[in-house]
Amino acid sequence: MDYEGKSYKNMRLMVLFDMPVETDAQRREYTHFRKFIMDDGFMMLQFSVYTRYCNNDSDAEKHMKRVSSYKPKYGNVRILKVTENQFSSMVVLSGEKSAQEIVETVEQLTII
Repeated sequence: MDYEGKSYKNMRLMVLFDMPVETDAQRREYTHFRKFIMDDGFMMLQFSVYTRYCNNDSDAEKHMKRVSSYKPKYGNVRILKVTENQFSSMVVLSGEKSAQEIVETVEQLTII
């Protein structure tokens, strides 16, 4: 359970990362990490910001542990967990919503 003892459904995990890519080894580590999170179902929202839909808290915790177990040696990696409602209320100041945001919003409306 999270958020003051409440259990939430329809969560969104966001992985935000900055990793050095100055050497071949660093570029390989970046590539492996990025491939890992994509294989785990995360999709790019912006450069170095990936998001994944989770059905509930336990699903979100499972994926947080997976990312944590694969964390790189160098750089910064953060995970932000928000409700789907909070995520969908994100304001885009410049540019447009990503295709992922549009498709998932349409799919969720169809489910309802």
